[in-house]
Amino acid sequence: MRQMGLKGAVRGRAFKVTTVADEDAQRPRDLVKRDFSAPAPNRLWVADLTYVATWSGFAYVAFVVDVFSRFIVGWRVSTSLRSDLALDALEQALAARPASDGLIHHSDRGVQYLAIRYTDRLAEAGIQGSVGTVGDSYDNALAESVIGLYKTEVIRKHGPWRHAEAVEFATLTWVHWFNNRRLLEPLGWVPPLEYERAFYETQAAQGRAA
Repeated sequence: MRQMGLKGAVRGRAFKVTTVADEDAQRPRDLVKRDFSAPAPNRLWVADLTYVATWSGFAYVAFVVDVFSRFIVGWRVSTSLRSDLALDALEQALAARPASDGLIHHSDRGVQYLAIRYTDRLAEAGIQGSVGTVGDSYDNALAESVIGLYKTEVIRKHGPWRHAEAVEFATLTWVHWFNNRRLLEPLGWVPPLEYERAFYETQAAQGRAA
């Protein structure tokens, strides 16, 4: 990289509260317990929110990520932190990947994810909810990691941002690149889509052999 004049992006540090815990609300048990691994796609999804400062106010971005391959299955950008933001990202994920038996959805204790509409939608789709118990970033570390890449590779690199529409278009472009081309070390330096395709090809080969 040095010989080619390339320099890696460095993650910065910034903080703004996006998910506020409701200590009095009933919440699902923590079914993940910081074990962010899955044997196949559509077994464990993690969800989280982040924010982007723009010249016209804050934009908020919600992601739903498949733990098996880090594939971003749903996302949404909004100027509001209402529960609809998280719910719209979930709906996109469900449209792309109808829930399979045994799917777990894990999030932090933010009110967006404990909202009645959100939990009802999970139940309607046959998804088992899981919420971190400790209430820090390690309880949802994989989602935090993907958001960290997003903030480093898009938001801090290409800002300042004029408005939410610009953030939305940049997020769309980045998600497509991330899913299809971004090389990830935990996957053996292949993109999420290629990693999933290899899994399904292996499953099909084993089925033919059987």
